[in-house]
Amino acid sequence: MAKRRKNKRINRHKEFLQTLSFFLVTVFSIGGLIVYLWVYTEIDETIMAIEIQKSTFSELNNSVKELKSEISRLNRVDRITAVARKELGMVVAKPEPIIIHVDPVLVENSFD
Repeated sequence: MAKRRKNKRINRHKEFLQTLSFFLVTVFSIGGLIVYLWVYTEIDETIMAIEIQKSTFSELNNSVKELKSEISRLNRVDRITAVARKELGMVVAKPEPIIIHVDPVLVENSFD
């Protein structure tokens, strides 16, 4: 009978170790899968954020190009002249001739 008790204890001990090892393997497997899914989700979210930033960059770059084009169009001389005439009522100034009278006596003395 002593052997039976000893065998029962050994069998119980083996069953306990098998159950414990199965439980630990299951817990670690589930934990590993959870960590994998979490990392995968983080990577996916990061990639989506990068794509959003790329599209935002592209939109802003297009806006900058459009604004530069608009600035070039607004800086043209013919456009500025047309706006000045039509909207502001300005006219083109006529050049005034400047006449300088020089005393002939001073001119003759300066060459001496």
